[in-house]
Formats: sequence, C-alpha cells, structure tokens
Amino acid sequence: MSSPESNIATDALVRQMRDQITDNDVKLIAAINARLQLVARLREYKEGRGIAFVDHTREEYMHQFMQAVNKGPLSADGLREIYDDILALTKRETERRDGESG
Repeated sequence: MSSPESNIATDALVRQMRDQITDNDVKLIAAINARLQLVARLREYKEGRGIAFVDHTREEYMHQFMQAVNKGPLSADGLREIYDDILALTKRETERRDGESG
C-alpha cells in the first residue's frame, strides 16, 4: 500500500503546480537581483553627489503606491511586511557590495 506522500510525489497536478511555483520563485530571485543592481547604481550616483542614500519620504510613498497597485490575494499587512523586508535586504546587500569592492 502506498503512502499519501508517495501519491503526492507522483500526482501530475501537484508536480505541475510545484513547477509553476518554482518558475515564479526563479522570477522573484531575478527581479530581486535586478532591483539590487539598480539600487547599487542609484546609491553610487547619490553618494557621488553628496545625496543621502536612504530617503524615508520615498520609502513611504512606495509603500502607499504598492498598496494601491496590489490586487491581492496578498493582504495589506503582508505587503507592508514583505516590502519592509525587501527594503532592509536591499540596504544590507548594497552595504555588503560596497564593503567587498572597497
């Protein structure tokens, strides 16, 4: 008799949905990497002109903008949490990058 887990592993719909999830995860990583590259360029530009890297007004504007374009099912709280995490990650990664190149 087969276990429920082995049935799931061979279920075509489960495999198809997992493949789609993986495809989306790959796209997320690509989008985050593209964002990091753009932010690193912006940071370099701003620092070269004596402009502060972090702009809290812009961050709050982006939170509001993202809330307006979010069509769900991601909740407003979930969106705020993930966007806060992305902003924090971006800051850490660009600092790391500066540390490695400097």
